[in-house]
Amino acid sequence: MSTTYALELKDVRKNFGKTEIIRGVNLAVEPGERVAVIGPNGAGKSTLFNLISGRFGPSSGDILLNGQRIQHKTPYEINRMGLARSFQITNIFPKLSVFENLRCAVLWSLGYKYTFFKFLSGLKDANERADQLLEMIRLDKKRDVLAVNLTYAEQRALEIGVTIAGGADVILLDEPTAGMSKSETSRFIHLIKEVTVGKTLLTVEHDMGVVFGLADKIAVVVYGEVIAFDTPEAVRANAKVQEAYLGSSVADSQAGGH
Repeated sequence: MSTTYALELKDVRKNFGKTEIIRGVNLAVEPGERVAVIGPNGAGKSTLFNLISGRFGPSSGDILLNGQRIQHKTPYEINRMGLARSFQITNIFPKLSVFENLRCAVLWSLGYKYTFFKFLSGLKDANERADQLLEMIRLDKKRDVLAVNLTYAEQRALEIGVTIAGGADVILLDEPTAGMSKSETSRFIHLIKEVTVGKTLLTVEHDMGVVFGLADKIAVVVYGEVIAFDTPEAVRANAKVQEAYLGSSVADSQAGGH
């Protein structure tokens, strides 16, 4: 009996002109797994995310979401099939309140599609779901604050809320802790763990503390290829990975504990 993976890439390649950026990537992510995608700058990590989320189409190969091919679908079609993505740059409505951002994000998943703002206050289920999300991301005390007036870490938390609002079961986070202090990063790891319980998570991350603290498995991308895909312990001990990328980061992680 064949396994249906939450996300599967089969010999995925991407060329820009004559330049091959992604070189035959194979990756199979189990439902509920948390996977960190790491690698040096220019390795192809963002391109890989763009291929999975539909911003780019692959030059060849298959991308499957819960067993269904998605490589020729648009980003919004892929989103409606159960995949949501956040970006390196915070992507929220700055002039709406925290609550309004979340309520907008839940509308489609609740079947409202295009709804004029004047009717939103009467949508009990949308309001209740938005309030639940407020508590999940711990911004209930900032309910009526405009998003533009939140701290950077709070804006990132709001973006996580918006990303999960539609009920997607596969979540892509692109450098979610970039620009945060150590204490903010530590709190954010716990938040990500809590809000993605039961979901499949892929995250691009440079902070090795975040990687080893969050991921069930690590995919190491170098020059457009996955050179290792295994548990954090196995990746940490992989000589090929250390030589290609991790180096002193591994030693630092080992010295500092998990």
